[in-house]
Amino acid sequence: MIRINLLGSPKPKNKRGSPAVVEMNIGGGVSPAIKVAAVLFVAAVLNAGYWYRLDSQKQKIAKQMAVATRQNQELSQVKARYLERQRQAENYKRRVDVIDQLRANQSGPVNLLNMVGSTVNNTEAVWLNTMKDEGNAINIEGLALSQDAVANLITNLQKTGFFRNIEIKETYQDESVKDMQAFLFTLSCEKGKS
Repeated sequence: MIRINLLGSPKPKNKRGSPAVVEMNIGGGVSPAIKVAAVLFVAAVLNAGYWYRLDSQKQKIAKQMAVATRQNQELSQVKARYLERQRQAENYKRRVDVIDQLRANQSGPVNLLNMVGSTVNNTEAVWLNTMKDEGNAINIEGLALSQDAVANLITNLQKTGFFRNIEIKETYQDESVKDMQAFLFTLSCEKGKS
């Protein structure tokens, strides 16, 4: 067998005839401590950059929080003023409603008297002596020239729709009137929906 050395290096001469081990030294001799120090330095620089970024974000958020706190205080003052004005408006509205209700209640008796007055005027031979408004009930006392006139008054009061349950409490002939026939009557009725 023939062996050819293509590397051009001399064949080592050792006793066993095994090939020689070739050592190569790459990197020019940089020690591992320097490599570790370089990696730690790069890690420290990256960590410092990350810390700087987080610190700047923290300062930015702190500034935004200060602005938001000021805005919140301003808005809370505006809200307090708004709520106070709303309470004043509600108080004013309540007062106006009470005044309107009092005015409406004030005209209630006037409307009642107008209705009874026009009903009595439309009924012939009937005159009223007293009318008592007792809340939901009304008592009417009067004088009529006939019992038919009292019945016509009751019919006319029912037609108004303002009264319901109209009843004659009593009717009798007035003995004090000698020239003609006169009847005293007392009616009771309840107010209906007007």
